[in-house]
Formats: sequence, structure tokens, C-alpha cells
Amino acid sequence: MAGLSSLLPQDRNSRRLLIAFAVTTVFMVAEAIGGWLSGSLALLADAGHMLTDSAALFIALMAVHFSQRKPNSRQTFGYLRLTTLAAFVNAAALLLIVVLIVWEAARRFFSPHEVMGVPMLIIAIAGLFANIFCFWILHRGEEEKNINVRAAALHVLGDLLGSVGAIIAALVILTTGWTPIDPILSVLVSILVLRSAWRLLKESFHELLEGAPQEIDIAKLRKDLCANIYEVRDVHHVHLWQVGEQRLMTLHVQVIPPLDNDELLQRIQHHLLHHYHIGHATIQMEYQRCAAPDCAINQAPPAPSHNH
Repeated sequence: MAGLSSLLPQDRNSRRLLIAFAVTTVFMVAEAIGGWLSGSLALLADAGHMLTDSAALFIALMAVHFSQRKPNSRQTFGYLRLTTLAAFVNAAALLLIVVLIVWEAARRFFSPHEVMGVPMLIIAIAGLFANIFCFWILHRGEEEKNINVRAAALHVLGDLLGSVGAIIAALVILTTGWTPIDPILSVLVSILVLRSAWRLLKESFHELLEGAPQEIDIAKLRKDLCANIYEVRDVHHVHLWQVGEQRLMTLHVQVIPPLDNDELLQRIQHHLLHHYHIGHATIQMEYQRCAAPDCAINQAPPAPSHNH
């Protein structure tokens, strides 16, 4: 039991994530089984959308859990990259699910399939309440401070539309008997899944390639350091990437020889942390212009000469 208790999250945001993950996963399985038994493709599509929520919540929990593991001599950044790899695999699997749902929807539209409206309606309403509960749980967390909780809450909020779509489809089938509404709404829900999955695939692939965070403009950051720290004359050879939620940077900084080298280094690090949330920066300070060939990286090309 001691080993199990060590895996349980200790902070409130993590507990909220765990509760939301458990509820979402249970109702995802319920919708998948209900969709199969009732013949409703809309329920199956909504189950696929809930799978995106479960994946997002699971990745958030993994980020919390693995971020607590200390780095070692073999994994010097710890195990945070596993969350990115999990996100990439999840996104690729979800794209495959979307293709299968759209294919089946097209087939059912031309060859209508019998759908049991009452079980479909009951399960869709239960799924809607599950999503409302999860959103309430997550919204009570410090989502404005925790990117994991905020992202998970947005996923669940989007899934509310999928549950509403399944309810509408069930009501239409019960009142009119028009079954094509089921594959039509399943395609609309699949578009929501496609949007989330594609964004997750792009972000995780970008991070696996050690790309710079999208919201940081390297050229602007270089100019900002030069403008706000008097001793800084040039910033070059900049490399910025992200592991999990941790931003890391290496850079060369050409400076006026300071009276206190450590104090200047602390000011640069403080600026990067408080303006760009870069908590781990390796800074090489130089008093002369860097002559190494690879130091031209990130440098703007020289202005063209107008002399004749």
C-alpha cells in the first residue's frame, strides 16, 4: 500500500485531474459500449472525443508525476519527454479513429443502420452530466496558473458539444425515425476530434524536434535583452527548446566587461525567467565579438551596402 500511496497525487490540482480522468474514462467506455449496442455512430464518435479528453488528462497527470522524478546521470532532464511522446502517439491514434468513423458514417448514410433511440438518449445524457461534472471539478482548480488544468478544462468543455450532438441525434431519431442524422452528427463530432488531435500532433511533433515554444519570438527576445540590460551589446547562438513544461535555453551574450560578472549573469537570468518563463538558461558571456563560424546562428544578415 505504501507504493500505491506514493503514486497518488498530493496537490489539489493533481487530485482534480485524477478525478476528472477517472470519470471521463468510465463514461468513455460506457459510451463506446452503448454506441455499439444501440448502433449509434454518434455515440461512438463522442466516445472518440472523450478519448481525447482522457488522453489530455492522462498526459497532464503524467507531467505532474514524472516532473517529480529527479534527473540522473543517464536521463539528465528526467523523464519529462515521455509526456510528449505519449501525446504524439495519442494524437496519431486519434487521427486513425477519425478516419474510421468518417468512413463508417459515409457507409451508413447511403445504407441506413437501425439505431435504438432510447438507450442512445440515456447514455448521451449521462455523458453530458459527466462532462459538466468534470468541467466543474477542473474549473475549481487554479487553472489560470496551471497550464495542464487549463488545457484539460478546455478539452472537457469542447466535449460537451459532442454529448449535446448525440442527444440531438437521439431525439431526432425518436421523434421522426430519421436515422441519417446519426452519421451526420457523428461526422460533426469527428471534426472536433480532428481539430484537437491535429493540434496535439503538431505541438508534440514540434516539441520532439526540440523546436522553440511557439509563443516566443527569438528575434524579439534578442532585441529585448539588448534594450533592457545596459551591458548587453549582442545576443547570438540562441537555442531554445522545451522538455515537458520546462523551457531550456543556451545563448552567447556579448557584454561590456562588468564590475560584477555574477551580478550581471543573475540579471540576465532573472529577465529570462520573469519575462519569458525560461527557468534554465546556460549563458556564455563574451567581451569580444564571437568569431566561431556557428555563432552566426540566429544572427540577422548584414545590411546591404549602398556604396558604389
